Amino acid sequence: MIDKVREIALKTLYKIEKEEAYSNIALDENIRNNREILNGNDIGFVSEIVYGVTTWKLSIDEIIKKYSQVKLKKISPWIINILRMGIYQIIFLDKVPKSAAVNESVNLAKRYGHKGSSNFVNAVLRKIEKTDFEEFNNIQDYKERISKITSMPIWIVEELLKEKDYDKVELICKNLNLKPNISIRINKLKTNKEDLKKELDKRNIKYEEGILENFLELSKVKNIENMDLFKDGYFTIQDESAGFAVEILNPQKGECILDACSAPGGKTTYIAELMENEGKIEAWDIYEHRINLINENAKRLGVDIIKAKINDATIDNNDYKEKFDKILLDVPCLGIGVIKRKPDIKWQRKPEDIEEISKIQFQILENCSRYLKRGGELVYSTCSILKEENEEIINKFLEKHMEFKICKYEITEKNEMYKFLEDNKYFKVYPTEKNDGFFICKLFFEPVP
Repeated sequence: MIDKVREIALKTLYKIEKEEAYSNIALDENIRNNREILNGNDIGFVSEIVYGVTTWKLSIDEIIKKYSQVKLKKISPWIINILRMGIYQIIFLDKVPKSAAVNESVNLAKRYGHKGSSNFVNAVLRKIEKTDFEEFNNIQDYKERISKITSMPIWIVEELLKEKDYDKVELICKNLNLKPNISIRINKLKTNKEDLKKELDKRNIKYEEGILENFLELSKVKNIENMDLFKDGYFTIQDESAGFAVEILNPQKGECILDACSAPGGKTTYIAELMENEGKIEAWDIYEHRINLINENAKRLGVDIIKAKINDATIDNNDYKEKFDKILLDVPCLGIGVIKRKPDIKWQRKPEDIEEISKIQFQILENCSRYLKRGGELVYSTCSILKEENEEIINKFLEKHMEFKICKYEITEKNEMYKFLEDNKYFKVYPTEKNDGFFICKLFFEPVP
């Protein structure tokens, strides 16, 4: 008999691989479609397998190569994912007996392959031991070793080695494999930190103080978006690195602010909250369904000063010249800094994407800088950690535009984020146990006399 929970995980992995679907979207869809047969533990197990296999795919495939006489490309997508699921359970999940991992994988192979497929899966999985993974530590080549022990494409390892030494790159890659924490931002338009803590206490939800004043870190909480406190807009889910970009922008009541790459609206709504819902915010995206997400988030949080509209920030529009007091450019990026939340990024991005995305980033900065009022401030940010998307974009822009300067930051050593300030020019947050990777730089528009 087929284990329905593992079958749902298999179908999700197949969709991620064959349709290049985002892991979080594919997983949410399959869970939603099978709510009637899944309990809380089942949902946790499906999520564990999907994110685990997606995270460790490179390392797992190396182990498959060790024991399979059939080349990976020759193995059907269904069977290769059944093998990956089985190996992940054997090596990474102590709570699952090896016999159960093997037997359930063989049952899946019978349905999604043929008799030869199930025999093949059985033969490979029975050879697997935890030591197969541990052997990667003995690889002599540093790049290859980091790649295989962290399941990181070697091109990403090489990019990071342009800036950091081997030990630091290995740590960054290991941090990108950690399970992400759940960080929430308190909506002070509706509540305050102490009152929200009391509500969390009533629900026996554990929390810790965040690095930033308006944030808390939750632990051991499931289905957070189904909580009444979330639905009623008392908080929103946001990593502190993302929230810090808004705090560096320092929005004030009554200002006119542009968030040019806004959807789904996490930073936009934080701007509104810091403005105490007084002023004007324009929020742009190029897709209507993403504009809807901005409006839904704003409505839930009780924000009514956001005007969300379809607009392409890469296209110059003279109607906006010197219109805004402040501008946030959280530009599209490769997302290397948030791999722990979206592990499929590792397999969907390619080295050649760097040049393409950096052109888009520069074009957005070039265009939107014209929309800033004299004396205005602009924050450029990404959730990536590659210098081609960050420092090099800023340096190229400043060489061309003498009227812009890097702002001095009003932040002291008392703020834990201070440690991420580099050369007093920008904040570069490499992935830590708690934080996503992020880059933030604030520019000031001061026309040359």
